[in-house]
Amino acid sequence: MSSTSLGRVGAGLGLTLLLGLAASGGVRAHGPQHHHGSAPAAAKKEQKPWGIAGDARAVSRTVDIAMGDDMRFKPDRIEVREGQTLRLVVRNRGQLLHEIVIGTRAELDTHAALMKKHPGMEHDEPYMAHVNPGQRGEIVWHFNRAGEFDFACLIPGHYEAGMVGRLVVRPARP
Repeated sequence: MSSTSLGRVGAGLGLTLLLGLAASGGVRAHGPQHHHGSAPAAAKKEQKPWGIAGDARAVSRTVDIAMGDDMRFKPDRIEVREGQTLRLVVRNRGQLLHEIVIGTRAELDTHAALMKKHPGMEHDEPYMAHVNPGQRGEIVWHFNRAGEFDFACLIPGHYEAGMVGRLVVRPARP
């Protein structure tokens, strides 16, 4: 299923652009093939409730996140100040494909349900990284909205097993 078709499915996920992830060959979509050729496109800046794709030159902090076959993220809680741009470096310590997707609980629930129906669906957004075993991926994200958000691995079975984390974006100081 193409990302354009997914948009028509109506999940409100806006799954229409290719994510420019920095990884050492370990980043891929849910399906077995790579998207749109071998070179990723630059991330489109689309405002989401949890922020917007960040500029690598504006990164103020890097957070290392491990994920593994125990279906857990370490750390599973990240605090950030509104206005910060973070580089999330995700390392897959397991033997299975894992991913990290940032969003609201409602968006993650909807996306997880779609992935159950279409396990081979291909999509990439600037707020997600798919990482093969032993590899790493990155998300550069600008947190310009205060609130509490989530991140999760939405590969069927992983989300249900509790592979989730929390992002707390504190309001900017006056």
